Amino acid sequence: MRYRPIGTTGMQASVVGLGAEHLDNKPYEAVEETIDAALEHGINMIDLFMPGTPIRENIGKALKGRRKDVLIQGHIGSVDLRQQYDVSRDPKICEQYFEELLRCLGTDYIDFGMIFFVDSEKDFHEAFETAYFDYVQKLRKEGKIRLIGASSHNPETAAKMIETGIVDHLMFSVNLAYDMLPSDVYIIDVLMANQLDGKTFKGIDSKRAKLYELCAARGVSITTMKTLGAGKLIDPNHSPFAKPLTVPQCIHYALSRPAVVSTLIGCKSRAEVLEAVSYLDKTEAELDYSDAVATFRDTFSGKCVYCNHCLPCPADIDIAAVTKYMEIAALDPTHVPPGVKQHYGALPHKASECVECRSCESRCPFNVSVIENMKRAVEIFGS
Repeated sequence: MRYRPIGTTGMQASVVGLGAEHLDNKPYEAVEETIDAALEHGINMIDLFMPGTPIRENIGKALKGRRKDVLIQGHIGSVDLRQQYDVSRDPKICEQYFEELLRCLGTDYIDFGMIFFVDSEKDFHEAFETAYFDYVQKLRKEGKIRLIGASSHNPETAAKMIETGIVDHLMFSVNLAYDMLPSDVYIIDVLMANQLDGKTFKGIDSKRAKLYELCAARGVSITTMKTLGAGKLIDPNHSPFAKPLTVPQCIHYALSRPAVVSTLIGCKSRAEVLEAVSYLDKTEAELDYSDAVATFRDTFSGKCVYCNHCLPCPADIDIAAVTKYMEIAALDPTHVPPGVKQHYGALPHKASECVECRSCESRCPFNVSVIENMKRAVEIFGS
């Protein structure tokens, strides 16, 4: 397994994580098999938003004696008062469900206390400007949550949460198709209507791209939900692309976004866990997702999608990494976040080593001005 640092916390997240939603209403044996397979392969990031007691107890039982081996996202306000998934901002109800989560898992803390489902202005107000948020802060002060996180499907609302300086960690819907939808298209509506339509794609949406860069600049880690687009991106009958993506390609795309530390893949069996972790053994060619957007090439013109078709570089520069850090730093070149400087500084070869041979530009399928990006990186980072 590979791991990525979670901000400056000292914690490390497995790049492949486990979304536990599909374990709901499954027998304990299926839960145990899936959890065992995940831990055996080094997965340490688990998201548990489901409010029902049976699934929470099953996961707690499967993790018994191994709590220290996992990082858990537990959602504050995820309830099932009407026998279905719902959201509550009532502190007393949230406390009831959160304390039940601790009991079911046999633990006295949750690593990420997730402010649940903040997509609209109304959601933001209810989550950050009422007694609900007082309860979230109380949990952190008492040590019952280690970090304050939040989940969202809306890039503008998510950015507003990050800009408060309160949220340490974000769970966000990330995949190639969603990133190509305009910001005013609400992902939940797309899912409910089963209308992931390639005709609406406009290239990488600027607001979603800026959100990833904002998180990276602020040191806010991202875990991804809907990495497979609810299974549609890998289904030949429902993929919006000419050719369906593979699970490893979906994971690879999500991990190429700035600030993403872990992709939470919904698994309900050992076989599905093995399919997800097979990402680690794939070649660059097998992970290449650029063919999926071949018919949308014009919409990506001039924009780096970190696909690495530009490599190999004769100077051994990691062009995608340099470009990514440059774009994050370019949000405010006069105040580059220390973490971004550190990541750039750790690269073995810097933009200043570019010899302007332009072999990268001749290979780039999206006509990116790589040389100009290298020059901009030198201007910002000094090397």
